[in-house]
Amino acid sequence: MAEHPAYPVGLRLAGRRVVVIGGGQVAQRRLPALVAAGADVLLVSPSATPSVDAMAETGEIRWERRRYAEGDLADAWYVLIATRDREANDRASAEAERHRVWCVRSDDAAAATAWTPATGRSEGVTVAVLTGNDPRRSAAVRDAIVEGLRDGSLAGAARRERTRTPGVALVGGGPGDPDLITVRGRRLLAEADVVIADRLGPRDLLDELPPHVEVIDAAKIPYGRFMAQEAINNALVEHAKAGKAVVRLKGGDPYVFGRGMEEAQALAEVGIPCTVVPGISSSISVPSAAGIPVTHRGVAHEFTVVSGHVAPDDPRSLVDWAALARLTGTLVILMGVDKIGAIAARLIACGRAPETPVAVVQEGTTAAQRRVDATLATVGETVRTQEVRPPAVIVIGEVVNVGIPPLAHPADPSATS
Repeated sequence: MAEHPAYPVGLRLAGRRVVVIGGGQVAQRRLPALVAAGADVLLVSPSATPSVDAMAETGEIRWERRRYAEGDLADAWYVLIATRDREANDRASAEAERHRVWCVRSDDAAAATAWTPATGRSEGVTVAVLTGNDPRRSAAVRDAIVEGLRDGSLAGAARRERTRTPGVALVGGGPGDPDLITVRGRRLLAEADVVIADRLGPRDLLDELPPHVEVIDAAKIPYGRFMAQEAINNALVEHAKAGKAVVRLKGGDPYVFGRGMEEAQALAEVGIPCTVVPGISSSISVPSAAGIPVTHRGVAHEFTVVSGHVAPDDPRSLVDWAALARLTGTLVILMGVDKIGAIAARLIACGRAPETPVAVVQEGTTAAQRRVDATLATVGETVRTQEVRPPAVIVIGEVVNVGIPPLAHPADPSATS
């Protein structure tokens, strides 16, 4: 006769007694989910891994440092047996059967009355997969579904049944490589009705959006009597008030020279809910992609990120260039290509050594990435003669010389050198 399949069910264990017998690697993997479920967990084991021990020290679980004894499962709702002692496992399993307590056994799935599915979570959705006695297949199916939810490939099917709250998500898209957007950012992008995108955002991701999604180039929003940022704010408000799920796709991180706070404030003023999704800033990711660490032991104990869009002698400048010149660490300048000559001259005048190494990385993390090296004394002329164009990240400091070339370009995984 064919074996009956397991009946899937979700256990609500909050405040209910759960007994875990054995404090090894299996318990270490299973305990966090039981704690997250709110279970009243009792661990019975003479020893435990350091991670399990830490959970007991912080009060997440109760731990009785002894072997299993008859009666340990009284009043339990669920039990996990995970020891190497087959005889003790059999006795505990028999007690669970007598008390009608669902019992999972790590040593003998066939002797258990319950199986632990391969589980994963993505933004409030729990995926649980059972394939009988084939845990590797369960994990593979689980991983495929969760990845589809996270990267947005399954979002089209999921969103039709999901109650959606209109609003705006300010999503940091990262430095340019579409693979460097966060999981949450990619999911929200896949669920959007309207996307208002910056030029420096991960443009390749826009091609993956369904045809019904309205994609608006922020640089082409009609400004009329409005300032550019004010017009963008108005567009966000207008589409959100129309009941749309709006994503404001920005390069890097929304709050690192991205004017994200101005947009969040504009939305807050009219009561529109706003979610901020951090992004990988080009200030650290682009140097890394070019083989440059912004800090390095014995070389740089700090790094400073500065906007270079305003020249040092401009009365609007808020940067204390003299203070920066006295620092010994790394200086990372964003939006400073056309001002780098003046910036370098000010740093030298304030005491920074003219021979300080400088690297300029243009279009970092993309297929067009290009690195140009110079010194503080020569960088202005080098940028001009080499025709470096924005966007580019400028790294100033000794870390430029301790870096190594990346083994493969991030946008070209087939590259070998």
